[in-house]
Amino acid sequence: MENLEEKARAWVVGDAKSALNLESEYYCQTRDVLQARTDRMTIMLLQNSRIDKNHAYVIGALISEIGNNSFDHNLGAWPDIPGAFFGYDITQDQKHIVLADRGQGMFATLKKVKPELQDDEEALKVAFTERISSRLPERRGNGLKYVRENIANLQLHLAFFSGNAMAELNEKMIVQKTDQNIRGCLAVLTFSDNVSK
Repeated sequence: MENLEEKARAWVVGDAKSALNLESEYYCQTRDVLQARTDRMTIMLLQNSRIDKNHAYVIGALISEIGNNSFDHNLGAWPDIPGAFFGYDITQDQKHIVLADRGQGMFATLKKVKPELQDDEEALKVAFTERISSRLPERRGNGLKYVRENIANLQLHLAFFSGNAMAELNEKMIVQKTDQNIRGCLAVLTFSDNVSK
């Protein structure tokens, strides 16, 4: 199987014409398609006897939270192609789940409600540590904090890219600059076959 992260990264940074050619097995044009595929993945995790059933549900919830953000924060404001990339390989000992979107990105989204943000790195730090949402006046903003806490609790690994920054989360969080600019977001979740058993 071709590396899912490379395929998602090519889709996110490629021009719109080539991005339109994404295989339908990875492209989720609407939230309901993404949720149906997330549910199918969760069922597959539940069928794996080496993964704690409660943890399978939490992993499904983490993916739903990240994926729903693609739609929630880009509604009516997609720069070109709406929707999300969603792919996973959960058949090997090392599981890989990849989500991506060609949206506005974390910095542009959060700067609307926190104009003092300076760059992509700061936006990622805020997104994963503060209760903040660009969907005012709604009382939201716990989603990525929930993701961060459960990544640590379940001993998972998440690499989350937006703009020219990356947040790497496991038992701690490190945010740093990257060489490649991701206009939207790219998330890569990895974990072993016997996650927190």
